[in-house]
Amino acid sequence: MNRVDVPRQRAIIDRRRLVGEIAALAASDDARGEVVALLKSALENGRAELERRLADKPSAGHEITAGYAFLVDQLVRVIYDYVTTHLVAGSNRSQAERLAIMAVGGYGRMEMAPHSDVDIAFLVGHRRTPWCEQMVEAMLYMMWDLGLKIGHSTRTMDDTLRLARGDLTIRTALLEGRYVWGDRELYDEGSRRYEREVMKGHERTFLTEKLAERNARHKRMGDSRYVVEPNIKDGKGGLRDLQTLYWIGKFIHRVRSAAELVDKGLFTPVEYRSFRRAENFLLAVRCHLHIVTERAEDRLTFDLQRQVAERMKFAERTGKSAVERFMQYYFLQAKRVGGLTGVFLSHIDEELAQTRQRAGFFAAFTQRARSIRGYRVYGGRIAAPSEDWFEKDPVRLVEIFQVAEAEGLEIHPDTMRRADRDSRLIDAAVRDDPRANALFLDLLSGRNDPEPVLRWMNEVGVLGRFVPDFGKVNAQMQFDMYHHYTVDEHTIRAIGLLGAIEKGQLTDDHPRASRLIHKVNSRRAAYVAVLLHDIAKGRGGDHSVLGAEVAHELCPRFGLTESETDLVAWLVREHLLMSATAFKRDLTDPKTIEDFVTRVQSGERLRHLAILTAVDIRAVGPGTWNSWKGQLLGELYDQASERLRLGHMRHGREAQVSARQAEVAKLLADKGGLVAADADLFDDAYWIAEPPDIIALNMVHYAAARRMGHELSIHCEFYPSRGATLVTVIAADHPGLFYRIAGGIHLAGANIIDARIHTNRKGWAVDNFLVQDPHGAPFGEAGQLERLKTSIGDALANRIDLTPRLAQRPLPHSRSKAFDVSPRVLFDNKASGRFTVIEVNARDRPALLNRLARTLFEAGLVVHSAHITSYGERAADTFYVTDLTGHKLASTERMVKIEKQLLDAASDATQARLEDA
Repeated sequence: MNRVDVPRQRAIIDRRRLVGEIAALAASDDARGEVVALLKSALENGRAELERRLADKPSAGHEITAGYAFLVDQLVRVIYDYVTTHLVAGSNRSQAERLAIMAVGGYGRMEMAPHSDVDIAFLVGHRRTPWCEQMVEAMLYMMWDLGLKIGHSTRTMDDTLRLARGDLTIRTALLEGRYVWGDRELYDEGSRRYEREVMKGHERTFLTEKLAERNARHKRMGDSRYVVEPNIKDGKGGLRDLQTLYWIGKFIHRVRSAAELVDKGLFTPVEYRSFRRAENFLLAVRCHLHIVTERAEDRLTFDLQRQVAERMKFAERTGKSAVERFMQYYFLQAKRVGGLTGVFLSHIDEELAQTRQRAGFFAAFTQRARSIRGYRVYGGRIAAPSEDWFEKDPVRLVEIFQVAEAEGLEIHPDTMRRADRDSRLIDAAVRDDPRANALFLDLLSGRNDPEPVLRWMNEVGVLGRFVPDFGKVNAQMQFDMYHHYTVDEHTIRAIGLLGAIEKGQLTDDHPRASRLIHKVNSRRAAYVAVLLHDIAKGRGGDHSVLGAEVAHELCPRFGLTESETDLVAWLVREHLLMSATAFKRDLTDPKTIEDFVTRVQSGERLRHLAILTAVDIRAVGPGTWNSWKGQLLGELYDQASERLRLGHMRHGREAQVSARQAEVAKLLADKGGLVAADADLFDDAYWIAEPPDIIALNMVHYAAARRMGHELSIHCEFYPSRGATLVTVIAADHPGLFYRIAGGIHLAGANIIDARIHTNRKGWAVDNFLVQDPHGAPFGEAGQLERLKTSIGDALANRIDLTPRLAQRPLPHSRSKAFDVSPRVLFDNKASGRFTVIEVNARDRPALLNRLARTLFEAGLVVHSAHITSYGERAADTFYVTDLTGHKLASTERMVKIEKQLLDAASDATQARLEDA
């Protein structure tokens, strides 16, 4: 894009010396082989020199990428001269036999990473001659011998221009074509004709096609610049977006460098410096990626982020690791690219709209601007009426966004630019201004669509200055595989989801939240709670507790009442309570509900917490919310709501069992007699723990298995209400049954998300498992269900050796080894009246549940239910256990021993030993 001076060029490659050495070799019989060896040595030495420079100056993206392009330039020139002089006879060459070498693509822009392709266009005269063919072939073979990855084309000038007119890719490649060597006059003639025959008059078409191409690319890459594993080249806010600005500017305004965009009024000098700073950083990151992976790699995956952060000399700070600081800086640059893109494209669109000729009846019609609160509104955009509008009253920096949300307007690019420039005017006086806070609260809880407006407000720095605590999480990532977005993007998406739920747009996925949002006493408290729930992340402590302290400070400033403030602070402090209870605890255990209700205390809190939990989970990323989580949260809400409504009045255990049996009999209809026949075989815990529909299935299954005398009976079916597959195993109970079933399920490629283990009074185990595939979808196809049955049967019959087979299965997330996940074991004797609850947190792997269950079996414990939750690379497995006599664990010494055994079973070292075995 811009001419970059490459310092100490001869330290990279000394072309004069190289040419002299080649000339000395030319007379030998094997000159070509020796020349190639000489060139290869020059290439390796040049790359080594540039790697050293990058290590010394790890952020010098422009200098290093230009250095790689310079290195290739010199090699191409030497090869061209050698071929014309020594390999291809040129004595009979006519004037028509002309050849120019053009660099295109990243090579043309002088932005080459270490393993970038070398894109070359061989431009010949009016026809392709034998001499031209020989030249191109000889050059290509030499470049291939050097190990260069060449992207090439050989075309006449007429063919080149014809293809450019019909192909956007070719048109773009030629747009940034750069002369390297050969016939300079031919290259210049081609440049003039390209501008005259391809560019002129086709500006709007090029803009339209380029933006469509960009939008399609963004969609492929996740359509957010805040995805936590970004593609630095093609992702939103990446290098390709910057290049697109340059291409559009060059095609429409004929600029030859990005600096000229300032002269055309498309960027201010400050914006141009931001453009270059972002580009320099992204190019440097790309170079480091290529060097670390030794290939053309543009994905900044978790396993590479640590290495690049270290190479770029990012250091750890309190509350933030080096890799989190590196990624935060990356996202700040991507955010800046997004801001520049919006301003630039709006300017271009406005320019073209002004030059478009009107015709027909409306040719003389001009739409008049209207005024809203002193702002000019025209063409669906709101604009500040003067240059000093925000200086006169900085509260307007908040007001304009509130008006835009309320009226459904976009903000004019010039006004966005002024807001960016004047955001520094937001000081303590503005933050404490009652009018400013009332406007912000109106925007945050706006009934139109606050999400995009808050995102604009964030991108120009107004949101971070008005709410400094939010500014601290701006572009902050969480280095794990669970969260898909940065903290600020996650929060803004959650606010958008809350608005969509309130408008009834997500009723199918969130029916309960869609009802509850209209029953809360303070809808604005709901929106403020979403804004603040992750506000204290990255501070080095419990972000829920620290966030509650922030809420107590901010809510009165926003204008919330004392009761609203207390509610928001409680919601922020407890925003993980509902999901932790639903996913990690046994909801059929009365103590679970009792403990949950004790912390919630009121129906208003419960309603708000259910809504906040839903949007928080869904805003984590695509696929994070599913019907199974919705089902668990719904069950918890219903039970807690009833408990709050009835107070301490509860139905007796006997009445509960009788009611459940009657409900199951009704479901079974003509087979209802099975309940009376087998009711006494199952204890009260079974009737209370299992949902009625599952009990009904169990009754039919158990009766059939006993009638046919099956020692082992396995039933698998898709269970739509839970978004999972139900696996029921009926077998003669024996020690180790649970861990063997778990192993068989895992070998079939399924993950267990919930398990309930029962043994009836005749010694038959009736175990129910809910399973999903590694992507959170149920097993539904006949072949998958049959594979589950076969695998479980093989595991229980000892036809396979589970331990080595499970150890060899691939991790559900192949990149999980990039994270430090230290296993942790927690014992809780207060969470249940009957059981000891053991929670194990460890790196997720297919063999984990089997290994933990086997360890519990070997420790002499009986597992009654298991609840399995995955948070990206981390698994949290919870077991409700007793000893062999049916009692809780009481001995501290025994707990310490079991903890050590579980930690060993969950450790990476154990996994490595098993894999080696």
